Amino acid sequence: MNLTASLAAGGVGFAATAALTGLVRALLRRHGVLDRPNERSSHRAAVPRGGGIAVVGVLLAAWLALWFTDTSAGSGTLFWVALAGGLGLAAVSWLDDLSGSVPIFVRLGVQVVAVGAGIASLPGDGLVFQGTVPALVDHALAAVAWLWFVNLFNFMDGIDGLGGAEGASLGLGTFLLALLGAAPTWLGPLGLTLAGVSLGFLFWNWHPARIFLGDVGSVPLGYLAGWLLLALAAADAWQAALLLPAYYIADATFTLVRRLLRGRRVWQAHREHFYQRVVAAGWSHGRTAALIAGHNLLLVGLAVASQRGSAAAAASLVAGAMLVVALLWYLHVAARASRGASGQS
Repeated sequence: MNLTASLAAGGVGFAATAALTGLVRALLRRHGVLDRPNERSSHRAAVPRGGGIAVVGVLLAAWLALWFTDTSAGSGTLFWVALAGGLGLAAVSWLDDLSGSVPIFVRLGVQVVAVGAGIASLPGDGLVFQGTVPALVDHALAAVAWLWFVNLFNFMDGIDGLGGAEGASLGLGTFLLALLGAAPTWLGPLGLTLAGVSLGFLFWNWHPARIFLGDVGSVPLGYLAGWLLLALAAADAWQAALLLPAYYIADATFTLVRRLLRGRRVWQAHREHFYQRVVAAGWSHGRTAALIAGHNLLLVGLAVASQRGSAAAAASLVAGAMLVVALLWYLHVAARASRGASGQS
């Protein structure tokens, strides 16, 4: 891996995203593309929505530049499919950001096509689950997991700073794994670029947020980050691929199952995620996002440690599960305690 090119891509991604997001914010405000608060929102003022135009635009342009410099050529056909999928999802999501009227079956249909094309173009045998199940089952499970990750990334983008912090930790983890030889070297520059653009967006999105990602950002970012995770899993770093997004997966999946059991429409906006409940109980967005970001850094460390042998892998998975459960329980208890204190005052 060309470390200089990787660092340059990450730095340029950060600077370009920070600059372009400011321009996009001004245009969105001028044209009234605002996220106005409602009973399901975690914010109280109208904020421009659509910062993902800058984030996804810079990310895809930087990845394309890395390809032409041969820094990420090892990704093969899958690279071009991922770029096309990301662009298609961004276009449909932007239309929905503007009108809010794109039917769910259309949005989901585009996601299915993008994920299906990505699975079909996986390099080599394309087995994400390392031959533990038949190839057809492997591809089907990988497609479902990828599709779910696209949507959970969107669901979890509900407070200031959280989406950017997640993108930064996923990108950083991917880069470190490639740097240490635990993942294909071509993933390193792509991961560090994802981290750079995510941090560039955080300059504008940290609490109090001056712009939101919008679906045009969260949906394609979920798709592209999911692609990196699948590439890690297919390269036999599946433990790391599970650990890096472990909090996002746990919070979103638990909340979805709970809503399903209560007979609620899972695709509707709500404030039932663990991080949303603690904010609703009185925590600031910054405090909540910082706590989760800190735990994500611990998960990055465990993901790296998981690639140091079978014993380390097992211990890292157990430690990661305990860490995520502890965080969810802490947020749950903190939300109840904050509500109780508020009710007594």
